[in-house]
Amino acid sequence: MNTTIEDKDSKAVVFDKIRNEIENHNFKIVNEDQTRPWGGFFVIDESQASDFIATFFSHLKIDEVQITNKLSPKILVVAPEKRLSWQYHFRRAEIWKVVEGPVGVKISDTDVEGDLKTLQNGDFIKMDKGERHRLIGLDSWGIIAEIWQHTDQDNPSDEEDIVRLQDDFGR
Repeated sequence: MNTTIEDKDSKAVVFDKIRNEIENHNFKIVNEDQTRPWGGFFVIDESQASDFIATFFSHLKIDEVQITNKLSPKILVVAPEKRLSWQYHFRRAEIWKVVEGPVGVKISDTDVEGDLKTLQNGDFIKMDKGERHRLIGLDSWGIIAEIWQHTDQDNPSDEEDIVRLQDDFGR
C-alpha cells in the first residue's frame, strides 16, 4: 500500500485513503468499523486470504499460515497515541505486518505487559493463541495487515473472542 497518511488527517479521511488503497489492490471489503476508540479496521473477504497473504506476507506460504481451513484477513488502523486493549484469544493466533508505521507492540506469555517494541514499515510479528498482546499507536497513524489464524475448526474466532486484561476505554 502506498497510502500517504498525514498526521493532520481526520479519521474519516484516513479511512477513505485506506479504503481506496485496499480497493486498488482488488480486495473486497466485507466489513468496516470506524467506531473503535483506538481507530478501527477493514475486514477483507476470506475467499481472498491467499491473495492477501501474497500481497502483504509474501515471505510466507499459505501452508505456513493455515492452522485450520479458515483464515481471516484484516487491515487494522490505529490512531496516534491510542492503544488497543491488553488482550488474548482462545480461538485464534494472529500474524501482523506493519504497512505504515511505526507502531508499538507489547507481547507476553503472562498477564503482565511486556516491554514496548517499536515496529517499522515491513516488520512482521506473530502471536500464538493465548499470547497476550497490545497494538499501540505512536506519533502517527499506523496501518497493520493482519491474518487471523483460526485454531478451532468447529468454532472459528470472532470479535467476541477477545479477553481484555486492561483497556483504556473501559470495555
